Amino acid sequence: MYFLILRTRKCLALVVLMICLSTVFIHASAQTKSIDTLRLGLPELEKRFLDSNLLLLASHYNVDAQKALIQQAKLWDNPVLNTDQVISANGKFFPYGKNPDGSYSGQYYVQVQQLIKTAGKRSKLINLATTNAKLSELQLQDVLRNLRYQLRIDYYTINQQLGTRSIYENQLQQLHFLLSGMESQLKAGNIAQKDYLRIQALLISLEQDMTDLNRAIADNAADLKTLLQMKEDVFIKPTENINTAINNLVSTDQLFETGKQNNPNYILQQTQTIFQQQNLSYQKALRSPDITLGPNFDRNSSFAPNYIGLGISLPLPILNKNQGNIKSAEYSIKQQQSVTANAETELKNNISNAYNKFLLVLQQNNAVQQKFYKEYEAMYSNILQSYRQKQINLLEFLDFFNDYTASQQRLLQQSLNLQLAKEELNYHTGIDILK
Repeated sequence: MYFLILRTRKCLALVVLMICLSTVFIHASAQTKSIDTLRLGLPELEKRFLDSNLLLLASHYNVDAQKALIQQAKLWDNPVLNTDQVISANGKFFPYGKNPDGSYSGQYYVQVQQLIKTAGKRSKLINLATTNAKLSELQLQDVLRNLRYQLRIDYYTINQQLGTRSIYENQLQQLHFLLSGMESQLKAGNIAQKDYLRIQALLISLEQDMTDLNRAIADNAADLKTLLQMKEDVFIKPTENINTAINNLVSTDQLFETGKQNNPNYILQQTQTIFQQQNLSYQKALRSPDITLGPNFDRNSSFAPNYIGLGISLPLPILNKNQGNIKSAEYSIKQQQSVTANAETELKNNISNAYNKFLLVLQQNNAVQQKFYKEYEAMYSNILQSYRQKQINLLEFLDFFNDYTASQQRLLQQSLNLQLAKEELNYHTGIDILK
């Protein structure tokens, strides 16, 4: 009876274990099947990016908000209505009407005032609002430039990583096939176990490299999907090969002039200087007092039964001539001029540095090296066949195998470096000067 109970418990435990494993397998399979691959070229990717990125959308709203302030600055101040009505007098509420002699009883006062800004304050406010809207547009362009640069880096990096993974997959396939043949030779005693283990160790090392590479691909893919505001169960696969063709090069002086005309960050600093100069002009205009005009009517005033007058008021600029704000605006101009000069120096150095790095990468991407990589790849299949036929020993095979893998990685990295160098130069000049 005891053995029957024990056996029953073991069967139940086995059934539970099988159900758990089946559940895990089904869940894993569902996750695998739910991931869709979306093949996109860079133009399609950038169109989706422009249509869906929330940071760009927020910046667009900010631009619209600043443009609305231009319209607000153009509006005139509303007139002000002042009135004084009698409520109770001589024991009567609202004693309006006519006296026996025909005169009106009760008193009321009405005045309409209009503020008139002097010294061109209204036009200066419009200029400030217009320049501020332009600053918002430049900030949007700078956000777009930075996000697009990150988008292209992720795109080309994933493209290079997928190329590296393809190399790993091919190498793993060759090693699995080689190990399968060596296993039977090992059992027959035709090869030493150490040779078999060396190949197996190489296989394990390559599988670890593949795992690390897949993690890096997942990280870059996540960044790319965040930029595109896409759901998690989609993998974006680049459809374009890295372009290594170079159009006509220009001098650094031409690149610098192009950057001054198109780099949003530099133009932003220049526009900030204009804004500060406009602010100084407005602060000086505030020294001139504004005038308030107001026609008024007073019935039954102490002077005349129906009094019509004109009120004029303005502050006397004796104590406060806006001296502090004017001085502050002058210092703000000097501060911004220093920032703009620094931005110009930074732009020139960044363009020069990016151009020099581009030339260094371009020197490596020459026809001689491209021919070497093609010949080296053609030799790989011959070396693999030679090892199978025992024409070369294990050490020679392992050396060539590792060197071949490294050379293919260098080739892909070299192409990626060229593309990234082009994008960096485009980033600092503000336009796609190299395509």
